[in-house]
Amino acid sequence: MAEKKQETFRTTIGGQALIEGILMRGPEKDAIVVRAPEGLVTKVTERKFIKDKFPILGWPIIRGMATFISSIITGVKALMFSADYFPDDESTQPSKFDQWLEKHVPAEKLQNVLVAFSVILSLGMTLVLFMLLPTFIAGLFHAQSAALHNLIEGVVKVLIFLAYLILCSKQKDVRRVFCYHGAEHKTIFCYEAGLPLTVENVRIQPRHHPRCGTSFLFVVIVVAVLASCVVFALPVVREVAANPIVRILLHLLLLPIVVAVTYEINRFIGRHDNPVTRALSAPGMWMQNFTTFEPDDSMLEVAIHALKLVLPREKGADAW
Repeated sequence: MAEKKQETFRTTIGGQALIEGILMRGPEKDAIVVRAPEGLVTKVTERKFIKDKFPILGWPIIRGMATFISSIITGVKALMFSADYFPDDESTQPSKFDQWLEKHVPAEKLQNVLVAFSVILSLGMTLVLFMLLPTFIAGLFHAQSAALHNLIEGVVKVLIFLAYLILCSKQKDVRRVFCYHGAEHKTIFCYEAGLPLTVENVRIQPRHHPRCGTSFLFVVIVVAVLASCVVFALPVVREVAANPIVRILLHLLLLPIVVAVTYEINRFIGRHDNPVTRALSAPGMWMQNFTTFEPDDSMLEVAIHALKLVLPREKGADAW
């Protein structure tokens, strides 16, 4: 009788690269580890799930948007935490906006204000790059059919996304963040392989991971293009969507649905390893060539430390 092949362990633990550090998110805890000038700095917090307070937000489809927003807020807070250990040149004068904030916003509320501002700014930039700009460029082609217009818009979105990643990867400071991104992936691979979490074992792991945020964002764009092709092909929508402003508003209305569907696709890919899931994750894996780079051993040490801090009390509690 043939021996049954043991299924590869896949963890729900994920992370985010920071400024000289890493955020790891486990099933029970979040951990930030930063290599500050004075040494390693750690911050560990118990995870609180909004679905525990509002169970409906844990339902399939609905949970996608809730998780996405929660991840953005947590990521921005972690990024700001790491940035505090690498202040700007002391000779640089605070901007008028910084001075206004310090004068009018209480210190205990300042971080929440800055997080909210950063999230709004990020969403605004996303709106401009992936909705306003593609709609404007596609309109220049004066496509006669809705299908062709949607195709042009989709191609423009993918090209903008790719150009954005390439430009970011050329920046020296961002490149170091992307090296930490690679360290995060390698450490998770090592843990999933069941190997001891040592620098030697982590160093030899791949830096491209199928459950990466880069892959998720790429699938968001693809799902958005497919959703647009369906919705904007409807006669009643096609007529009103001729107006660019209405078209952008419709894209905004579709966004929560797109994110929700993409989240479920990502969960499916995370649970299975077959030709279909490998094909779905392949474009995102390729794009990680621009968002992950080979880390040095000091970066691997940070990633290992962060991962160890979020391992669950019960073995296997983090399985997909």
